[in-house]
Amino acid sequence: MSDPILSLKDVSLSLRSNAGMISILKKITLDVPPSQSIGLVGPSGSGKSSLLMLLGGLEKVTSGQIKINGQNITNLSEDKLARFRRDTMGIVFQSFHLIPTMTALENVATPLELMGQAGAFNKARDMLDMVGLSHRADHMPAQMSGGEQQRTALARAAVTRPKILLADEPTGNLDGPNGVAIMDLLFNLRDEFGSTLILVTHAPELAQRCDRVVYLRDGDIERDEAQS
Repeated sequence: MSDPILSLKDVSLSLRSNAGMISILKKITLDVPPSQSIGLVGPSGSGKSSLLMLLGGLEKVTSGQIKINGQNITNLSEDKLARFRRDTMGIVFQSFHLIPTMTALENVATPLELMGQAGAFNKARDMLDMVGLSHRADHMPAQMSGGEQQRTALARAAVTRPKILLADEPTGNLDGPNGVAIMDLLFNLRDEFGSTLILVTHAPELAQRCDRVVYLRDGDIERDEAQS
């Protein structure tokens, strides 16, 4: 059996509030093999998005250890985390987070340019074609619909062919047909590049498409089930 690409051991997260320290995640232990898709589900406030933020190196653990692709990221500096994230992951947010002053093509090319890859704009154009947005390459985000913006965000996340795709409620701001289209694209990109997919969602139909569903409640893993 291959080594896990993601490994969490006794990971806890506490944040300070006006009422004192609040425990967000409690000793989470989880191993994810390469190329598996996992749906993180649970009620609001259960810790799903916080767990995704830890996996993306966007939040620091309070205690415990996270290994990604064999690298212990727990105590990496912000600069090293940023480089590690750039080289290893693609992240899709519910609110798109496109750069508003850049065209769709420029948004998608940005991570490739940051990596110093040759032919960044040609690769970005190919990726926009893959998500059906060739005709929108020169449009700014404000000129695109929500579904088109999310497809652009997906293209940007996948253009580096990342080992890991993290997605936080990727269909949350979209209507039914656009949500279905984004779901299909997300899994098609996962299959195309063999990425490990970690998906936070409230949508049961999206979670059911994953290989495995991890149910969170009150900052702890309530159930961890393989899908038949």
